[in-house]
Amino acid sequence: MTGRLFISVIFMLAMVTGYTSVQAADLSARDIIQKMDDMRRASTESAFNRMQLITCKYGIKNGKLKCVEKPRIKLLESAQINMGADNKDTKSIAIVLQPASEKGIGMLSWNYDDSAKDNETWLYLSALGKVKRIAAGSDEDSEPTSLFGSEITTEDMETGKLDDYTYRLVEQGEYKGRPVYVIESVATPERQRKTRYSKSQTWVDAERFVALKVQLYDKQGNLTKRMQVSKLDQIDGIWVARSLTMFNLVAQRLTNMKLDAITFGVDIDEAFLSQRALTDTAFREAHLNKLRAQAQ
Repeated sequence: MTGRLFISVIFMLAMVTGYTSVQAADLSARDIIQKMDDMRRASTESAFNRMQLITCKYGIKNGKLKCVEKPRIKLLESAQINMGADNKDTKSIAIVLQPASEKGIGMLSWNYDDSAKDNETWLYLSALGKVKRIAAGSDEDSEPTSLFGSEITTEDMETGKLDDYTYRLVEQGEYKGRPVYVIESVATPERQRKTRYSKSQTWVDAERFVALKVQLYDKQGNLTKRMQVSKLDQIDGIWVARSLTMFNLVAQRLTNMKLDAITFGVDIDEAFLSQRALTDTAFREAHLNKLRAQAQ
């Protein structure tokens, strides 16, 4: 979906999910996207996870895509819950664990399903000791905010707000051996003023309602980013993308998001999903230790 992939953070952004054995006969393009969005929300219901972000400039060597520089690797922990009307809003927090030089950097995100409400994101830079509020969305005159220096942006991680787009079923076929629907999502005029993307195309697994591939286009119609899922696992009945890669086709850079561990149904105190958790180390660690204990 345009400007919305994962996760809540990712982390968020991070995961693309669905349930098996759901039939999509006679569904419209909007119905398919709605089912994918609904199923993906299952991954943010009281979830705690640990992940790696691996970012580098890439090239082709001996016919294979490879990093052409030393990759930057970051280890993070994140937690998220659903709330609001029909549990369609999501609050999430992600904290950098490694490298040591960036330990404690964190991002807090509140994503709203309602198109009339702008999402809210705060970034804490431990070296500066201050919290910075990040403007919602992006436009032609501003750069989107990167997720911890990766090729995934806060806009790429947005969920919900389905009324901000119109949808068309482009084709039905197969992708990597899976039956898929290819859905084109075009931003409405109102959304166009808040985004760097004009449209996207999403390869949706026709049985699991998982996004297997997403292509993002700029305002001139040029393909600028591509997301591909390379590993799926079913955990507690939920299909989870254990590994996905975002390609920045303009800068020739990529970020692989690798999910090392995830636990569903953990008890997350809403107070933890606050700015205090970004700035108060003792408060943050106390909550993280409780979550780690539940994940064991």
